[in-house]
Amino acid sequence: MAKTSKRSAGHTSTVHDQKLTRGEGGELHQTAEDLGLEVMTTAQGGPVADDQNSLKIGPRGPVLMEDFHFREKMFHFDHERIPERVVHARGYGAHGFFETYKSLSKYTRADLFQREGERTPAFVRFSTVAGSKGSFDLARDVRGFAVKIYTKEGNWDLVGNNIPVFFIQDAIKFPDVIHAVKEDPDSAFPQAQSAHDTFWDFISLTPESMHMVMWQMSDRTIPRSFRFMEGFGVHTFRLVNAKNESTFVKFHWKPKLGLQSVLWNEAVKINGADPDFHRRDLWTAIQSGNFPEWELQVQLFDQAFADGFDFDILDPTKIIPEEVLPPIAIGRLVLDRMPDNFFAETEQVAFMTQNVPPGIDFSNDPLLQGRNFSYLDTQLKRLGSPNFTHLPINAPKCPFAHFQQDGHMAMRNPVGRINYQPNSFGEGPRESPSRGFVPFPEAEEGAKARFRAESFADHYSQARQFFISQTRGEQHHIANALTFELSKCKLPVIRERVVSHLLNIDEGLANRVAAALGIKTMPEPADAAVPTRQDLPPSPALSIVERGPKRFEGRKLGILITDGTDAAVLKALQAAVTKAGAVVELIAPKVGGATLSDGSFVEADQMIDGGPSVLYDAVALLPSEAEIDALVQESTARDFVADAFAHCKFIGYVTAAEPLLAKAAVLDSLDEGCIKLDGAKDATGFVGELGQLRVWAREPTVKMN
Repeated sequence: MAKTSKRSAGHTSTVHDQKLTRGEGGELHQTAEDLGLEVMTTAQGGPVADDQNSLKIGPRGPVLMEDFHFREKMFHFDHERIPERVVHARGYGAHGFFETYKSLSKYTRADLFQREGERTPAFVRFSTVAGSKGSFDLARDVRGFAVKIYTKEGNWDLVGNNIPVFFIQDAIKFPDVIHAVKEDPDSAFPQAQSAHDTFWDFISLTPESMHMVMWQMSDRTIPRSFRFMEGFGVHTFRLVNAKNESTFVKFHWKPKLGLQSVLWNEAVKINGADPDFHRRDLWTAIQSGNFPEWELQVQLFDQAFADGFDFDILDPTKIIPEEVLPPIAIGRLVLDRMPDNFFAETEQVAFMTQNVPPGIDFSNDPLLQGRNFSYLDTQLKRLGSPNFTHLPINAPKCPFAHFQQDGHMAMRNPVGRINYQPNSFGEGPRESPSRGFVPFPEAEEGAKARFRAESFADHYSQARQFFISQTRGEQHHIANALTFELSKCKLPVIRERVVSHLLNIDEGLANRVAAALGIKTMPEPADAAVPTRQDLPPSPALSIVERGPKRFEGRKLGILITDGTDAAVLKALQAAVTKAGAVVELIAPKVGGATLSDGSFVEADQMIDGGPSVLYDAVALLPSEAEIDALVQESTARDFVADAFAHCKFIGYVTAAEPLLAKAAVLDSLDEGCIKLDGAKDATGFVGELGQLRVWAREPTVKMN
């Protein structure tokens, strides 16, 4: 893993009136002695020496169970909300299956990876992190991507996000980052937003978060759909084969339909028009038979690669770029059935990172180690009983046997006299050294202390790499997102501290954000534990636009119709869209529908007041000459066109629609993304262009992010 130059422990610096002490791993400490504040204690009153690092064996060793401060902190955090989840409260789930492509016996003894073509039942829950159950779908937020696979050797929970890195390096800081991003405890707002002082105050004092911040401020956190979203296991895990040989692994879910996000202005309007936008999209796709699909890809590497890689593979704020280590496809995940009851399944499903079958094992990633310790606590609080595994959604689908008994809501208990082992009665289950889970026997050595590995100390290099890997338009979105979020911070010192970190990532980005915020005097760059590397090349795999699907499959075309709409053009569009694997929705002045030019009547899916163009990936304007004057008087029709143009969407239109284009002030700005439909013959060509999804060349002219 990466090696960094030695620094003297206890180095202190002052960053905008905050005296900070830096640890060996680059983490910043605020001490009671430096700030003249009261001493932090445990709930029992014991003084705390280090609140940034959990107790480990050596700097890169495992976390110890005896860490009473970490245990107490996570115990209280896990139990501080009732009854909804503390994080990932707003979720939506679906059933499906995982299908193995080919045997992976060379790398793992895990049963589900032994036989080509075998299908294993699965349940997936998507979620936002910060909002409550009643918040809207399109908050700028990290998305949870949690997969429960019911293997023949017990449940495997791959509990990840749609972003491959995280805000913190050590799980002991998880309560802090979530407290900071949640609504303020005195006001109970803002809801489902990170745009407030406490979050950015925490971030500005936690430089290890800056890589994640670049992802969070990118379009990754406003996805168009769960179906167009990647998933990541975040941590480094191990695969262990029958010979007890270990291979490191990182897990990636790649959507079959490709990546796609919305623009921020769209997200704001979608939340007003349909706060259940993501839920409705998944429900509609599955119910209509358009089953979402992801490919499971893995990055496999050995200890030699780990030792030689530029960064520490145990650091959850780092990635291995796909250009450095290309992922290998090993299976696919298909979602084909919605839950019968939302509460019984989606709400009560319990995911735990420690649920792994034999053949999948953990690394010493300190964030993963803490999650393994914490999640069992969470289920006890949320579901009210140690018997949460008795709930059908959580129960394994393979045979299981144990001596656990009683407790609240026990639905299964040992039968007969014997509820212990060893026993002389020949009853009950016994351990199996040959089939059971045996951890990889990694040798550990080192002092028992609260460490942060020195190899974790580079906080800016990969943040810079992510930023320079984006297209110019995507960089523009990141700058605008940072400007918007920081504009909601009332304390200038917080805004300045964040800009001081941005200076270590990209000077142009920092200057742009500072200018937009009206910061007159640029701060000095934040004190960096390790200088930002300038030699890391762009990684095209990190860009949504560069990885675009180049097809319209799975998307939605909104067609605006009126009485007298040309029936031939409409039917040709519907046929072309269906052939492309997408869907059509009809929007009309009245939800009842419209009578077409051939006298046929069609029902509308939306009326113009309730079907704004933000709900669609592209639009077509097919009004009749007889109805255009009335349509032009509708402000919602004008907004339908103006928003579609401003959001860089493809627009198909008939000649009769030109007065509406003029009313929306776009007739004189028509570009290659605005395609004239002179007749049914033009439908196929128009739909063929929609695979580009956006007309990005238009964006600089409309000044809307």
